[in-house]
Amino acid sequence: MSHQSLVADSLPPPGGAYSHVTAMDGLVFTAGFGPHDPETGRIPDGIEAQTEATLANVARALGAVGLDLSHVLKVTVHLADLHRNFSAFNETYARILPQPYPVRTTVGSQLLGILVEIDVVAGTPRP
Repeated sequence: MSHQSLVADSLPPPGGAYSHVTAMDGLVFTAGFGPHDPETGRIPDGIEAQTEATLANVARALGAVGLDLSHVLKVTVHLADLHRNFSAFNETYARILPQPYPVRTTVGSQLLGILVEIDVVAGTPRP
């Protein structure tokens, strides 16, 4: 059982010793992504804009292995302020993710300088 890991050119370089994406046996796992613009490094203001930017980064990571958001099976979301930001986050997420929605866990976390971080597990289509 071998796996493939990669760092995507379309994303900011990892901030530590990890890959953007790892794939094995039809499953694809992403690192946690925040809302950093891959070209400028800027972080947009507000939970809606940060959610959009974060999901765009997740989509870029999936695109590096030929997948998109419709292949997502499981989502883990970290919100810096779960109580204040959940509703606006959820509305933005529901607008971007295709239905049927994947399973999701959303937790409050101590995040440094961002409001949201997301990682996913996706499945590759069978031939």
